[in-house]
Amino acid sequence: MQTGQQTADFDIEEARRVLGDVFAPWVQDLGLSVSGLEYAPPVGAAPDWQPGAILRMAFSERLCRHGGIVCGQALMALADTAMVIAILAANRGYRPMTTVDQTTHFMRAVTKSDVLADARVVRLGRTMSFGRVTLSSATDNKPVAMVSSAFAMLP
Repeated sequence: MQTGQQTADFDIEEARRVLGDVFAPWVQDLGLSVSGLEYAPPVGAAPDWQPGAILRMAFSERLCRHGGIVCGQALMALADTAMVIAILAANRGYRPMTTVDQTTHFMRAVTKSDVLADARVVRLGRTMSFGRVTLSSATDNKPVAMVSSAFAMLP
């Protein structure tokens, strides 16, 4: 594994490898997959475009409380993991980091559906990075939560 190095070949396959090799086993049990990465503005991107990643959390009854409602803890772990992958994409390679702060605003319940995390890097810094994640139900693509976070970039 590369540590502390930026690489021009950080792509979706490398992001998937990091997801499988770096995160704790219980995070891997969430059934997350990397659906997309953006580290350079696409053609016609808006002036406020931000690098990021799209992750999917597969629906599982194990992630639900009574009534098939996906629990907040699983949603928060999805957002945190998605933001790490987004920062790695913006950084163009693996870099150790740790969550400093995460604020989640739940807007509605998500029931019996995969959940999509659209994570965007608001600021990529040398010592701190900041981001936002929109969590949406894959069934209707409506937002279920908004998350803002800060990460300390480790040496």
